[in-house]
Amino acid sequence: MKTDEILRELAPQGAIRTAINLGNPVLAGRDAATGELAGVSVDLAREVGRRLEVEIEFIPFDAAGKVTQAVSSGELDMMFLAVDPVRAAEILFTAPYVVIEGTYLVREDATYQAVDELDHAGARIAVGQGAAYDLFLTRHLKQASLERAATSPDAIALFVAQQLDAAAGVRQPLAAYAADHPGYRVLPGRFTAIEQGMGVPRGREIARAWLQDFVEDVKKTGLVKMLLDRHGQSAASVAPPAAGWSVF
Repeated sequence: MKTDEILRELAPQGAIRTAINLGNPVLAGRDAATGELAGVSVDLAREVGRRLEVEIEFIPFDAAGKVTQAVSSGELDMMFLAVDPVRAAEILFTAPYVVIEGTYLVREDATYQAVDELDHAGARIAVGQGAAYDLFLTRHLKQASLERAATSPDAIALFVAQQLDAAAGVRQPLAAYAADHPGYRVLPGRFTAIEQGMGVPRGREIARAWLQDFVEDVKKTGLVKMLLDRHGQSAASVAPPAAGWSVF
């Protein structure tokens, strides 16, 4: 692939307009001292820019669902999101670069000891609207109901305020909340392994093909593992090679 062909799809306005989802603190956040965007996905985006010699224009979002909406309205060229068939209606995904556990936060005195015990009649679970675990649980829960908040942090607040049965989310921020708030705990195990990939709007096949090669390279060469270690993200693991992995 020629660089100019890639850039016509990946940077049609001269810079790669890149979504950074601050709703997933495992992969992105703001530097406590400077307020600048930081994290694994931020560093990977910068590496894309370095290799293609193009500017990266970061656009932060506080929830993954808002990223998908921005794709629909033509505001983005590249994004870092959990791979999901609902999102694939708008986004061409690469294979995942990291895998993150989705689990539940419950009260300390709750009877639940395993994630599958939450799926019963009358159970109410807080989720962030449009988050990967919202999409997954919407498809897989048979009896429990979902109560949606605007963002993943808001889902924890909703769970506490309304005395719901659980809050669903990425393990790390749930565990951080439990550590800071006595009376809460995170269930062992997971209800899903959230596969985080890179994506471009549908119709940009050349850009997706280049990013797919990029993802496999940064996994193979150890860059993803180095970035996870640099940012102290033990809650995520490097995704396996893409052989046998299918794009929706």
